Amino acid sequence: MIHGVLNVYKEKGFTSHDVVAKLRGITGQKKIGHTGTLDPDAKGVLPVCLGRATKLCDMLTDRDKTYETVLLLGRTTDTQDISGKVLKTGDAGGLSEAQVREAIESFTGEYAQIPPMYSALKVGGKKLYELAREGKEVGRKARTVRIYKIGILETALPRVRMRVHCSKGTYIRTLCHDIGERLGVGGCMEELLRTQSGRFHIEESLTLGEIERMRQEGSLTEAVIPVDEMFGDYPAAVAGGRWDALVKNGNPLPEGALSFRESGEEAAGRLSGNAFSQSAAGAPDSVRVYDETGQFIAIYRWQKEKKEYRVLKMFYPML
Repeated sequence: MIHGVLNVYKEKGFTSHDVVAKLRGITGQKKIGHTGTLDPDAKGVLPVCLGRATKLCDMLTDRDKTYETVLLLGRTTDTQDISGKVLKTGDAGGLSEAQVREAIESFTGEYAQIPPMYSALKVGGKKLYELAREGKEVGRKARTVRIYKIGILETALPRVRMRVHCSKGTYIRTLCHDIGERLGVGGCMEELLRTQSGRFHIEESLTLGEIERMRQEGSLTEAVIPVDEMFGDYPAAVAGGRWDALVKNGNPLPEGALSFRESGEEAAGRLSGNAFSQSAAGAPDSVRVYDETGQFIAIYRWQKEKKEYRVLKMFYPML
């Protein structure tokens, strides 16, 4: 079984579930999960977790994202994108590029975004898009999202191509809709390309066809990012001696149970440099823990009140 993460380029026409289904066929294993839904018409980066790495899905979904999108001004739809039913139209002909730029840049920072009806969020145990397809609309609470950076790549009114770096949970469709409302002419999303999700970038992503060819050539494992490398910014630590069995069972560990190495090194068996001692005051918040053979065991987090490390995510055994 393969354990790790694939940086998949989701092509237009596929749902995120389609990608997972096709990868199950390509790899011959069932334990696969994606890290965040992309609409069928959207393209771009979709990290997919295999084997034990499926435990990472929720953690990867929480990362920030970057998109390139085309905003079409003067059209409002029920889905907030170009595929939806047109609800109203507006005249964008009187807008200047300066007005559009000012409106777009005003969304930088935190803003309260109301999730669209055509989304996978659940209300009363039912997904919003299911209710929308039944002709029902329910109240949705606004959620605070953050637009770290938004920039205009090209303006050819009524279309504007933008790059958006945002927090998790941000709906780019809704952002386009909200910009259109602020300008008083309406707007919807015409195109969407996700170029970055956490540490994953579009330049290193692979299409399903490329992944299939690598499997046939026997080189697919070269494209799989090992689980522990997903935590490369956490200090690495070794739990040896009498602590070996305890860490493999997920038991709490006192500070002295771990032998730390310099942050950024790889598996314990490949670690270089001098071990360093720590005090409780200087204990890293989160660490990746290995056994003496270099096998990755778990992510542990420091509990200041109890002065011990407790397991955050367990990855042992890697069967």
